[in-house]
Parts: sequence; C-alpha cells; structure tokens
Amino acid sequence: MKRLRVLVLLHPDLMPPDSVEGRSEQEIHRWKTEYDVVSTLREAGHEVRPLGVQDELKPIRDEIESWKPDVVFNLLEQFHGEAVYDQNVASYLELLRIPYTGCNPRGLMLARGKDLAKKLLAYHRIPLPAFAVFPMRRKVRRPPRLGLPLIVKSLNEDASYGIAQASVVESDEKLAERVGFIHERIGTAAIAEQYIDGRELYVGVMGNDRLRVLPVWELEFGSMAQGARLIATEKVKHDPEYQERRGILHGPAKDLPPQLGARIERSAKRIYRTLELDGYARIDFRLSADGIPYYIEANPNPEIARVEEFAAAALQDGLAYPDLLHRIVTLGISRAGPAEREH
Repeated sequence: MKRLRVLVLLHPDLMPPDSVEGRSEQEIHRWKTEYDVVSTLREAGHEVRPLGVQDELKPIRDEIESWKPDVVFNLLEQFHGEAVYDQNVASYLELLRIPYTGCNPRGLMLARGKDLAKKLLAYHRIPLPAFAVFPMRRKVRRPPRLGLPLIVKSLNEDASYGIAQASVVESDEKLAERVGFIHERIGTAAIAEQYIDGRELYVGVMGNDRLRVLPVWELEFGSMAQGARLIATEKVKHDPEYQERRGILHGPAKDLPPQLGARIERSAKRIYRTLELDGYARIDFRLSADGIPYYIEANPNPEIARVEEFAAAALQDGLAYPDLLHRIVTLGISRAGPAEREH
C-alpha cells in the first residue's frame, strides 16, 4: 500500500502514548486498540495523526481542511458521551466527502438499536431469543409470552456495559429491579431477552460487497465461581486481572460439526447484509445445547486491538495485524465515490 496520511479519530481520554514502556497492564488495556492502530500504521510507513474528539465536530473539519488526510480511521464509539451518536460522526464524514474506515451510518443506526435489529432479523427468520423492551419511566410488566429466566441489558450500549451476574433474572421482582438499574445507572431503555444457556460465539465479517467471514471464535469461561452464569459480563470482557484469575480465554471454536460451522457462517453474512453493515463487524451468537445459533447482537466497528477476538480470528485466517489494518483502510477508501477519493 502506498504511503497515506491517516487521521485517527478517538476519544480524548484514549489518546495513546508513543511507547508502552513503564505502563501497567491496566493502563495499557484502556487504550490498547488506539495504541495498536496508531503504532502499527506508523510502523508500516504511513503518516498518522491522532485526533481526540468528544463534543465538537469543528476540529474534525479543521484537520481535514488543513492537513488533507487520504482517509479517516474512525475509532470513535460515542460522541457527547452517547453511544448512539457515533452514527452522526460517520454521517458528518460522509458530508465532508472524506473516505473513512468502518461502518456506514445506516448500519450503525440499525445495529445500535437492538430491538430494531432483532425485528428486522426475525422477519428474515434468523433464530433469536424472545425479547421485550422496557422504556424509561414506565412500569415494568413482563409480557406473558416472555418466559423466565431473562437477561437484562441496555437497549443501546455495547461492550457488555452494564452486564453483570445480576443481569440474569429468574423472577418478576428481580426483572423490575434490574430494569430499574439500567434506567438509573446506564440512563437508557432496557431490553430483556430469553436467556440462552450455551456457548458464546463470535464471528468476524469484513467487506462492503464481497464478504470475508473469519473463523468462528469462542469465549471460554474457564473456572467461574460455582453457580455463576456463563455470560460476557463487563468483568469477563474488560478486566485483565479477573480474566487471568478465572482462566478466561478466547480462541477458535472447537468441535463444531462442518454443517453447523457453515450454517453459522451463512447466518453471519445474512445478518451483516440485512443490517446494512460494511467495513468490518462482529456478530455475536449463543449456541444452544441443541445446536441452534441464536443471534444476540451485531457490533459494527468492534475492538481491533491485537489481542482481541477480531484480530485473533483474522490472524487464524492468515491475515497478520498490519494486513488487517490495511484491509480495513482499503475497504474505507474503496467505498468512497470518486469525489471522496480525490479529496
């Protein structure tokens, strides 16, 4: 790939240092994706400029007009502290006619609204758990069709934000309590889904038109406390000390019959296209004991640190980390029309 000027958009608190030397594992964990992307692109010979963005769009425009980057590498997962606003940043980049990496605003909107995504996918007969949405400031009443146990989550947040062992509820009283927690502590509507007891599978998909499906990846829960539900809580996903203590690992899904593996791959592609995703995304499934892969959620622009599931699955598929980033950049540039490419 020719040498490019790459503007990297990231949260100001996640601005990576030039070196990880002398940094604790906990520190590195916070900005590992930002550090890996910026340092790897620099090592590959590109001119890389990170830009912290939180509340103002003007700095993006100023940087694009003055520096004239070839592409924007979009690592923002929120704007104004709101996860659902990330689609607006992608829309702004489209209005500026600048190529950018990751998902388009339509796909971000569809995937972020978990209820809307599930309604669309149910129409296309993708297996998914029964669910109900509990809006803010409304009395919590469980629909009769929705059997217990349930898992309660934020309707809009991702990255396991707000998910703990208490998220799995087995009574109407606990349901009301956990929905109240989401409303008050997370500040969003809540969604309660039928709890699927099974394996946690992740499938990375890349592409705009022609899709590449990465090997099926599995989160292995190690030695969880007795009676604990095997779910991807915040601790399981984001606490390195807890992961090490409990032996939580991720790796290629083992013992998947070829027919089941092919079914999961087909399902991941259908989900990706139905939700109008492009660039790169991770589709999360729960595989039940009777071999049904239930759609849980789609994550456009998932974490792409070297150690995370997406990059690890890409490496398993023969795509080394610098090549993965170059592929993501190429997809961003190729999606842009002639006017954007000539910016």
